Amino acid sequence: MTTSGPDPAADENRLGAYLRARRGLVTPEQVGLPGGSHRRVPGLRREELALLAGISADYYLRLERGRDSNPSAQVLEALARVLHLDDVETDYLLGLAKPPPRRTAARPARRTERVPERLHHLLAALELPAFVEGRFFDVLAANPLAVAFNPRLVPGENRLRSLLLDPEERAFHDDWERAAADSVAAFRSTIGDDATDARAVELVGELSLASGRFRTLWARHDVQRLEGGVATVHHTSVGSLRLNREKLPVGDVLLVVYYPDEHSDSAERLALLAASARSSLER
Repeated sequence: MTTSGPDPAADENRLGAYLRARRGLVTPEQVGLPGGSHRRVPGLRREELALLAGISADYYLRLERGRDSNPSAQVLEALARVLHLDDVETDYLLGLAKPPPRRTAARPARRTERVPERLHHLLAALELPAFVEGRFFDVLAANPLAVAFNPRLVPGENRLRSLLLDPEERAFHDDWERAAADSVAAFRSTIGDDATDARAVELVGELSLASGRFRTLWARHDVQRLEGGVATVHHTSVGSLRLNREKLPVGDVLLVVYYPDEHSDSAERLALLAASARSSLER
């Protein structure tokens, strides 16, 4: 089977691509229509979505094919309602209808992401696994406990690439499928209008060629906020850890910190890992 990278035409018609992808995820039964086994398309037909949103089928077809790139907010909100989009997804849909930024004749050189000096000091002082992540999920800095916690948390690694392509990272996560889906959705939301940025195109192209799971997730056009949560992982030395994960914006970068609940088994295991990491540094 041959695979390919991102479709340039889809980049030019991101609104249509998003509507098409989300339409395919809504079943007729979810919107009160009869289903049946003889339907030739997954999800809703164009005319069904148009009818339920209160617009003409011809107008919806123009939207999906990129022939009308300036729909009103009322139309988009009606489509969002039928497609069962949440607030984050609706905001993303509304953003896709905004005029794209003007492109200059020559693309500016890729901006180097820098970690503020105060963050380096903070990483050194924290007695918790912590690292700094860039806009495209590149690891920019990490403290020794973060590396002891997860050896892929080293500067130069990309979190999305590690998650999708590294077998050890896959085994590390208790629920890899959910971690992958959440990360891809957060990545799409984060890059926003930078979908044609050279770094984004490079990473999406690489993962599209190398990972079938990424291709499936990317085609869904899921978006979600880049937030913290709870991560359950399997560490090769100390066993299972259930840690809270906070993602804190600092300027243009993100500080990510893992910490356990007080007096939990995970707190004891993380303390053992920290002691082992300190011992290794002192040798």
